[in-house]
Amino acid sequence: QVQLVESGGGLVQAGGSLRLSCAASGRTFSSYAMGWFRQAPGKEREFVSAIRWTFGIIYYADSVKGRFTISRDNAKDTVYLQMNSLKPEDTAVYYCAATYGSSRLTYPDVYEYWGQGTQVTVSS
Repeated sequence: QVQLVESGGGLVQAGGSLRLSCAASGRTFSSYAMGWFRQAPGKEREFVSAIRWTFGIIYYADSVKGRFTISRDNAKDTVYLQMNSLKPEDTAVYYCAATYGSSRLTYPDVYEYWGQGTQVTVSS
């Protein structure tokens, strides 16, 4: 079992930055691939970014590529999402997720564990 707790959300003006953190507890953190997803009101949950432990392979959605950076600190059992040049369309609840798998990491159904989410609001 893995427990995930996100933090770092908030209100920011367009062009600003936020760093989200996701602290994991439970089973060996480094064994899991970690992902970030977001869900805006009235929309489906969408993939943002993911990172695998092996080979440090990283994935980004096209909409955030070049603006967001995912990283993980296995010593702290934490994954981060640095978000720069934020846009109003980035407004959503952001969730981190963990999976023991290593493929299809852009699909939410792959992930076994989810955090409670943290709200990110970008004002224009």
